[in-house]
Amino acid sequence: MKDKDKYEGQTRALPKNPRQDRLKLALRENLKRRKSQARARSDVAMAPSNADDASPHDGSGKKPGE
Repeated sequence: MKDKDKYEGQTRALPKNPRQDRLKLALRENLKRRKSQARARSDVAMAPSNADDASPHDGSGKKPGE
């Protein structure tokens, strides 16, 4: 029990693992890239459309410009 109490407040120093470090970095970069792509897609979707222009298929039966 005394040994457990002695180490309770300390965190264990894990040995350096270069593979884990590479994977963490790759995951972080992937997440940044995906967030950036998601923001770009939402910006395009949020862009206002020009509703003032008449559609060529507005249902009136007339050709545009008539």
